Amino acid sequence: MKTPTSPPTPPTPGAPAGVAADRQDERLANDEGIGGAIASFRRRVAGGDLGSLPVVIGLVIIWAIFQILNPNFLSANNLVNLSLQCAATGTIAIGVVLVLLVAQIDLSIGSVSGLSAAILGVGITVAGWPIWLAIVVAVAVGLLIGLVYGLLFTKFGVPTFVITLAGLLAFLGLQLRVLGPNGSINLPYDSWIVQFAQAWFLPPWLAILLAVAAAAGMFASDWMRARRRRAAGLSTGPVSLMVIKSAALLVVLIAAVAYLATDRGVGMMFLLFVVLVVVMNFFLSRTRWGRAIYAVGGNVEAARRAGIKVNRIYISALMFGTFFATIGGLLASARLTSASLSSGGGDTNLVAIAAAVIGGTSLFGGRGSAYSALLGILVIQSISNGLTLLNLDSSIRYMITGAVLLLAVIIDSLSRRSRASHGQA
Repeated sequence: MKTPTSPPTPPTPGAPAGVAADRQDERLANDEGIGGAIASFRRRVAGGDLGSLPVVIGLVIIWAIFQILNPNFLSANNLVNLSLQCAATGTIAIGVVLVLLVAQIDLSIGSVSGLSAAILGVGITVAGWPIWLAIVVAVAVGLLIGLVYGLLFTKFGVPTFVITLAGLLAFLGLQLRVLGPNGSINLPYDSWIVQFAQAWFLPPWLAILLAVAAAAGMFASDWMRARRRRAAGLSTGPVSLMVIKSAALLVVLIAAVAYLATDRGVGMMFLLFVVLVVVMNFFLSRTRWGRAIYAVGGNVEAARRAGIKVNRIYISALMFGTFFATIGGLLASARLTSASLSSGGGDTNLVAIAAAVIGGTSLFGGRGSAYSALLGILVIQSISNGLTLLNLDSSIRYMITGAVLLLAVIIDSLSRRSRASHGQA
């Protein structure tokens, strides 16, 4: 016998059409279980809310193509190398995501990361500092740079493009001054920071335990969010969907951990990168500060009228941008066992910014997540790694990465247009 369904909820008077549609989607997901959730997902995709779907599909296609061209691409050894290659620049990309979310840009992340590497190298080899002190000094300098950027932007109205372009040149010069006439400093291989970046891997049992904890954490987070919404009289998704999501994550993580364990396993540096992504995603999605970040990036004037301290949000976003650039620079120098003139140079700026955009962060502000850094850097490093295995010239890597970046921006623009048209319907 056909089960009767509730009639669709009429739109709230005065509510935008998009909001009414979202509420109807949420009610559909709540009333009809998994089927309703699938229908809600289709509605969001049709409305231009693609999320991370294009990136995930693109990553699967890239991996499939390179695996066909070179069977070693998806070997455990190469995937471990790929994960380590992602960590340093991916960490820098987290900061880029935060700056882009407030519709700003930081062009100096490469120079800031190079400066942090120089401070680490000179601190522990020339000045004789303990490693922890060199790290603290580098992080403090990075935060100070972000604070100066924020004050120049909020107090004087200088565009961040100009501020950070000046910072790119200034801190590149400061990096050269700190390194001195030799221009290169080797880090002690037996130091714990180098071992952390190159030789420390999780034992399989601990990696599996962390995978279980991650799946349980996802379920607990979804459950608590559903409880808060239910207490506020709002609709919630089906519990079965929460279970399926958590179970799927657990299966994927355990399979990945078990496969990587056939080689060296999960690197500690890559684990740190993933933890930073998860922590920042929590702050963006579960805190008042995170909601303010999206509000400022979406409509700064509306955010100001809502009582949000807009200047503080700008300053904090720029400080986080330089903070993560500093951490990424420290990780990169530790993995390369040196701090040199090339630290933070080359395509570091371009790759970090491209990773954030390719991962799904909008250049127009207000849309994206910390996971954009993880997905985007996986795409870029997969292209670089695959082309290296095929012994192709780096020029091809730049052209392909540029094409992927352009495609990501086009998708973002089309999805914005689709959302706008559905909102006016």
